[in-house]
Amino acid sequence: QVQLVESGGGLVQAGASLTLFCAASGRTFSSYATSWFRQAPGKEREFVAAISWSGANSDYADSVNGRFTISRDNAENTVYLQMNSLKPEDTAVYYCAAGSRHSRYQHHYVYWGQGTQVTVSS
Repeated sequence: QVQLVESGGGLVQAGASLTLFCAASGRTFSSYATSWFRQAPGKEREFVAAISWSGANSDYADSVNGRFTISRDNAENTVYLQMNSLKPEDTAVYYCAAGSRHSRYQHHYVYWGQGTQVTVSS
């Protein structure tokens, strides 16, 4: 069993940076691929970034590629999402998810956090 808790969200201006944290409990977290998804008001939840269990491989949505960086520290059971050059369209609730497969697809993830709100003003 893995429990995920996101933090680090907030209200920032366009162009600013923000780091999200996903703290995990459970001894097996280091064996799971982890991803960030987001859901904007009135829209479906979408893939943002994924990282393999070892941290050796990562994947990004086209909309954030080059601006966001996903990383992890398995010793600390934490996954990070560094977000730079934020845009108003990045406004959403950001969710952390863990699963056995490094994937862009939500159904591949078993464990989900409750989400953290990111709001980017223009």
